[in-house]
Amino acid sequence: MSKRARDYGLICGSLPPGPLNAITDVAGVAVGHRTIREGDIRTGFTAVLPHDGDLFREKVRAGVDVINGFGKSAGLMQLAELGQIETPLLLGNTFAVATGIEALVGRALAANPEIGRSTGTVNSLVLECNDGFLSDIRARRLTIADAEAALDAAKSGPVEEGAVGAGTGMSAFGFKGGIGTASRLVQLDGRSFTVGVLVQANFGNAGDLVLPDGRRPVPPEQGTQPPERGSVIIILATDLPLESRQLSRIARRCGAGLARLGAFWGNGSGDIAIAFSTAGRIAHFEAADLVPLTVLNENRIDLPFRAAAEATQEAVLNAMLAAPETIGRDGKRRPSLADWL
Repeated sequence: MSKRARDYGLICGSLPPGPLNAITDVAGVAVGHRTIREGDIRTGFTAVLPHDGDLFREKVRAGVDVINGFGKSAGLMQLAELGQIETPLLLGNTFAVATGIEALVGRALAANPEIGRSTGTVNSLVLECNDGFLSDIRARRLTIADAEAALDAAKSGPVEEGAVGAGTGMSAFGFKGGIGTASRLVQLDGRSFTVGVLVQANFGNAGDLVLPDGRRPVPPEQGTQPPERGSVIIILATDLPLESRQLSRIARRCGAGLARLGAFWGNGSGDIAIAFSTAGRIAHFEAADLVPLTVLNENRIDLPFRAAAEATQEAVLNAMLAAPETIGRDGKRRPSLADWL
């Protein structure tokens, strides 16, 4: 297993991590990858499942913050309006959003014959970053079967990081980017709760990265660097009881973790954070007019704010450190941050 930020003495913040220091420290959350490396292709899908049940029938509360909206993700509008997630989350590349929708809709229809008949349709949640620097994105290599493979591979426990799944062709700060994860524990009312983050890191100008110890890694000369036209997708999971407005507020604090790394959310960067809570499900076929809801006291929300920023910062570093030097389309190269260290 590759080294992570803490193995290099890079500590982000003051809150303790969970046992795995991963989004899967939140009970029930699962992650799966489908990785494709062939010819000029460096791409894949990553799936995040909030729980192992039927998400259409048992939704989770969620919120979204569009830090910078240069992106082509699907499902964010209804998520922002209703504050609910009702399918797994799929991460891929920009031209695979429609493919991801097809896979998620197909699964939801197969499991729920009521959809489109006695009840409404389904809101698929697919997010993307552009992996065209290292991969031939015009080939549109990702298929429904690839999305299905990522969904089928989803499991709890340790999360594979780096150049895997949707992170296979990603770049960050002039180095190789990818998938990374981290978590934080917070104590409230004498109980321990978990905030976990997974990132698809594909953002940041070369030379802008700032490590927690103040060092500023500069990748080896790679010719003229393009403008900041990357993206980052952040998925935050927690077992804290929160309502959707609070989750949107916490999602917004993930941006603080990006800023600590030196990001300024460039004009061409699609930076999106989604947060969901596993602490209580929303029944699609709820019969009651009124339902009980336990939520965090708003005056105690600073702790999860801090956890979101710290876990995001560390997840990005873990993504970069796990990703090896990669040569992709037309011989284009991204060095490894681990090699620099």
